[in-house]
Amino acid sequence: MKTSEIENILKEEVYRIAPDIEITIIDRESDLREEFDIDSMDFLNLITALSNRFHIEMPEADYPHMMTYNKMIAYLDEHIA
Repeated sequence: MKTSEIENILKEEVYRIAPDIEITIIDRESDLREEFDIDSMDFLNLITALSNRFHIEMPEADYPHMMTYNKMIAYLDEHIA
């Protein structure tokens, strides 16, 4: 799967949780929770949605590797077969 496809799916799932977010103006290197103004439960919902969507495990131990928008894309890109 191409990185652009991964990013499109990530955007879709972010919009489900935080529909007012304008992804084009976020700091892609800042904490997702701060940039999207979401709480820990919303972050877990995002992880669960992405895990289901891509059919991959996203264990809690890996969360530090998913804390920014760019890191999340890189993590997904690396773990999707």
